[in-house]
Amino acid sequence: MSEQDDVEREFDVRWADDAEHKEPSARARMLAARWKENPPEPVPFRGDPDYSGPRRSSWVSTAVVLGCVAAVILLLGYANFRAPY
Repeated sequence: MSEQDDVEREFDVRWADDAEHKEPSARARMLAARWKENPPEPVPFRGDPDYSGPRRSSWVSTAVVLGCVAAVILLLGYANFRAPY
């Protein structure tokens, strides 16, 4: 047999996909063993709809950003004004 035939046989994906028994991954085996003794508690698919954590108004965020930009512009203008030529 040629070397190319060995490579094709080694990486034959169709043969692997057609296998009757597929072994679970190491993580799946680990979780199955852990959950056998200590099953996980049910968790809702979506978060709690009543939770409205700390949220600021979009106007406050906009004012903070614009204030920072204005401060930087003024600081650069002042530094340029005071710089000796």
